[in-house]
Amino acid sequence: MSVRTIKLLGDDVLRAECEPVETVDDEVRRLADDLQETMYEADGIGLAAPQVGVELRMFAYDVRDPEAPAGVIINPEIVEQSDETEKEPEGCLSIPGIREVVERPTRVVMEGTDPHGREVRLEADGLLARCLQHEYDHLDGVLFLDRISAFKRKMALDKWSKMSEEERRSAAGAL
Repeated sequence: MSVRTIKLLGDDVLRAECEPVETVDDEVRRLADDLQETMYEADGIGLAAPQVGVELRMFAYDVRDPEAPAGVIINPEIVEQSDETEKEPEGCLSIPGIREVVERPTRVVMEGTDPHGREVRLEADGLLARCLQHEYDHLDGVLFLDRISAFKRKMALDKWSKMSEEERRSAAGAL
């Protein structure tokens, strides 16, 4: 396992549509371990493969709630989502220091595979549902800034552009 460098806003990989994982093998399991280790090192609650420069459909998640599962899901699909939505602040390890309120469905059901090749079905609400949706978006090149108004996005991007590289890196982990 190793901690990888988290790609920041502006890196093309964050806008890539990721490819499905064809075979869950040792390389994919190493990436799964690295995603978790990097997520924990950055004090995040989720981290998608493109955020470490790998264009594969997988991500790690852990909302640090004993009632909620944690792990890595490969080739996830949202198979159900509630009509009810809620607005809550979000941040991103790839856009440290920026937080905005994002509206998302309150409940989702996600299916995929774990790093051992077993089928996974996650029924989530609250913070876990938000985390799963946020990370899932990364696999399609969508950032949380894409889910806010044009005005708020411009304000956030202006703030980001005024931050130095050192400020951005020091803010990393501040979800």
